Amino acid sequence: MFENLSQRLTKIFDGLRHRGSLSEDDVRTAMREVRVALLEADVALPVVKDIIKDITTEAIGKEVLESITPGQQVIKIVHDHLVKLLGGEAQALTLQATPPVVIYMVGLQGAGKTTTAAKLALYLKEKQGKSVYMASTDIYRPAAREQLAQWGTQIDVPTLPIEAASKPLDIVKAGYKEAKLSGADVYIVDTAGRLHIDQDMMDEVKSLEKAVPGTEILLTADALTGQDAVNVATHFQEHLKLTGIILTRMDGDSRGGAALSMASVTGCPVKFSGTGETVDGFEVFHPDRVANRILGMGDVVTLVEKAAASIDEEEAKKMAQQMQSGTFTLDMMKAQLEKMSSMGGLGSMMNLIPGLGKMQDQLSQAGVDDKMVAKQIAIICSMTKKEKVYPKVLNGSRKKRIAAGSGTSVMEVNRLLKQFRDMETMMKRMKKMGKKGMMMQHLKDLFMPGPK
Repeated sequence: MFENLSQRLTKIFDGLRHRGSLSEDDVRTAMREVRVALLEADVALPVVKDIIKDITTEAIGKEVLESITPGQQVIKIVHDHLVKLLGGEAQALTLQATPPVVIYMVGLQGAGKTTTAAKLALYLKEKQGKSVYMASTDIYRPAAREQLAQWGTQIDVPTLPIEAASKPLDIVKAGYKEAKLSGADVYIVDTAGRLHIDQDMMDEVKSLEKAVPGTEILLTADALTGQDAVNVATHFQEHLKLTGIILTRMDGDSRGGAALSMASVTGCPVKFSGTGETVDGFEVFHPDRVANRILGMGDVVTLVEKAAASIDEEEAKKMAQQMQSGTFTLDMMKAQLEKMSSMGGLGSMMNLIPGLGKMQDQLSQAGVDDKMVAKQIAIICSMTKKEKVYPKVLNGSRKKRIAAGSGTSVMEVNRLLKQFRDMETMMKRMKKMGKKGMMMQHLKDLFMPGPK
């Protein structure tokens, strides 16, 4: 997310960062460019007007223009205002109530509400250590309740048994009773959506919430719909007392206007963001981290969290010992590529590493993307055990066999082997390099394609 906006802003601020002095005209010119970038990112016009006005007023102050690093000062001001625009601080769920705490999931059809309910349940179970119970009151969309039941089975979270003649009010009451009897900490109610906002939908949610009061009412909104998502959130906020918003398909929105407008326009915080269709594509929405990504500053904290969640500690220790000894095999390279894929893929990781986000265009033009990573894994999988340990045995005929077996070309096999040799050489120099330098060199060798 935010790729287009991040690239535009990085280019604008690179022009300020390296200048020894700035005039008021310089700042105003830069802010005009920022304004255009935000509008092209589909940020709501009133939001853009307010933030540009506030940033400009602060940035042309005497203490900024006469500072030793005026460019950096302006970037910091923009960063701080972006954080404020995004909601300030991460907003946690309110779970300090008599269990089971009731969470209502509301939203339009197609926004991914049922999948998001399952993602939230898994998050509460694995990250918060909560026992969760789920029920769907959507008796209108075909197989909606069955879909939630399937998710429940997949993530091992109990759901209310489906009864054909049940009405939404009966379902929510029965679900609450079962959640209480089972000793659940949290009761998630997946309510019915519509293709558009109507009074019947709002009245139904109100009646459910009146019968079984909710501690949280979370709106699921599709980030890809841009300003429509903001409009939907505004309408829901007018009719219901929303406590938070979950933006889905964040990875598919390269502009980011919905995320940047949502909190400001609705006054309701974005609490979580969802990515992809897999149930683990779900994370807390941290305004400061998002602002860092937008400005190309990376997000090392999130990167470390993702690494910690996907890497087995014993396996990591074993691999670290092998690397420190200078040992590096194609199986180890494959393991690293697979870990990278499990952490969200190449593009996601690049955005989290300071300074590397701006390399994405170069990488894309060179054909370095998640598809390339998948191909590299397939190439290694097509090798014999001996070939993985002793790649020097790979002659022309073996390379042809591997290319055919992995659905790639001999040129792609050669490129992989070139990267492997570069990484192997780097591993042998590890002891002479600091941790930061080692990491940057490793990333360069892993991602940047060498000569074919």
